[in-house]
Amino acid sequence: MDEELRALTERLRKESGGSDSFERLVATRDPGELAVVLTEPGQPLWAREVAAFRLGLLGDRRAFEALVLLLNHRDPQRCASAAHALARLGDPRTARAAAALATNELRVAYALHPVRLLAELRAPESVPALITTLARRLRPNDPYRRVALACVEGLGALGDERARAVLNEARAHPALSETATRALSRLPQVPEPRSRHR
Repeated sequence: MDEELRALTERLRKESGGSDSFERLVATRDPGELAVVLTEPGQPLWAREVAAFRLGLLGDRRAFEALVLLLNHRDPQRCASAAHALARLGDPRTARAAAALATNELRVAYALHPVRLLAELRAPESVPALITTLARRLRPNDPYRRVALACVEGLGALGDERARAVLNEARAHPALSETATRALSRLPQVPEPRSRHR
């Protein structure tokens, strides 16, 4: 069993009170049964989360909308589980959705997992979104240091030259300096200018 699925199952078993419907959702091998939970009115959040997560691991794109909503949830555990499933879903819309969430200043408190997902996806949207999000976090007294740190780590992992300027700026911030220096070392080396001989 997927380790993240095991953790999610234990967490939501408690949330659901270990009900029969929970056990049925965890045990079913029918993607159609899981998909119905996502569209049926009145389903509890734990049921939608189980269904979306399991469909995501199966690569079933019917899970996409539910997982994106969970990626932007106020509960960090729900966000982490959704990011894990979205990374495995293989839906081409995922990177655009994660970039929109990561760069939404009104939801920046919940941007940590979208930022980490963007780094994992290595999509065309990843680097521009992480640069934008990090640049905003470099303002004086910004309270979202964990988001900034995740951006720095992600940009280092992606190793894209476009991140050089914002990572250099991040070095001026004590909480980010060491990680930003490491990230910069992972970017392509800039060739030394050749000296001209007469």
